[in-house]
Amino acid sequence: MTKISLELGSGGRLMREFIAGRIVPAFGDPLLGELGDAVHLPGGIAFTTDSYVVDPLFFPGGDIGRLAVNGTVNDLVVSGAKARFLSLALILEEGLDSDVLDRVIRSIRRAAKAADVRIVTGDTKVVRRGQGDKIFINTAGVGVTMARPRPGKIRRGDKVILTGTLGDHSLAVMLARGDFGLRSNVRSDCAPLLFLLPLWKNGALWMRDVTRGGLATVLFELAERLPYPILIEEDSIPLSRPVRAASELLGIDPLYMACEGKAVVIAPAAKAGEILRRMRSHRLGHKAAIIGEVQNRVGRPGELLLRTTAGGLRLLEPLTSELLPRIC
Repeated sequence: MTKISLELGSGGRLMREFIAGRIVPAFGDPLLGELGDAVHLPGGIAFTTDSYVVDPLFFPGGDIGRLAVNGTVNDLVVSGAKARFLSLALILEEGLDSDVLDRVIRSIRRAAKAADVRIVTGDTKVVRRGQGDKIFINTAGVGVTMARPRPGKIRRGDKVILTGTLGDHSLAVMLARGDFGLRSNVRSDCAPLLFLLPLWKNGALWMRDVTRGGLATVLFELAERLPYPILIEEDSIPLSRPVRAASELLGIDPLYMACEGKAVVIAPAAKAGEILRRMRSHRLGHKAAIIGEVQNRVGRPGELLLRTTAGGLRLLEPLTSELLPRIC
């Protein structure tokens, strides 16, 4: 008999195998089997759900409440939908300071207002002291479908665009825990990605927010669905100075670090320049960069490759172990 491990929550290979091997076959619904960030339902409705168990509750640049709203809104955005309504379910541990709860609720209210979404239903449960960890949150989001990702339209030469620097959320949470005795002014990038919605009409073919599992895992999952390889360039990937320094010091690969306010977009070659320009015109996308392309010369179909700074090629695979548990 196998037992559940922390790695199942990493967003990597073990999580994908768990969902595909145990959850999807148990229900056999073709909509569930799509395994997207959100599902498109009849009537132009998009629907998603997510749970948040981040530790600590508060960290530079965000908190569990802001994370819950933005994470759910962003899952709809990258699925081609505008978020309209959210549910809010709180699981509280006995003994939680009411001031902490009030602070989280205020953060949720501010984040919902900023994302132009309404909290319209919810639930609250309390567990005994020691049976939880302060606050867990579940949110579900309902949105209006504006477009649908079209991975089947991706062709050789199409560009891979990253909306900004990698790893800031992971590093902010890591340092807030005080596990490594490091100090930095890095802040989580937690934010709603609403500025990406118009890009669907400008020609974007596919998007994903770069959360658990990091950029490498997200792009690997796309590459294995394509009849082409994807090549990304290490020199083109934007990294903040603190993330670069911490990655070198701790030996953590930023390609597998989580973000909460960044996305990766596949754009047709002919429209990539205009899409990049539109991204950079927004404050949340001013560091966006073209970091690679769908290949026709390097690699085999379904592979994700990194051209390193030294000029070599590295085959990238999905995350196989938990870099940092309870990151979101």
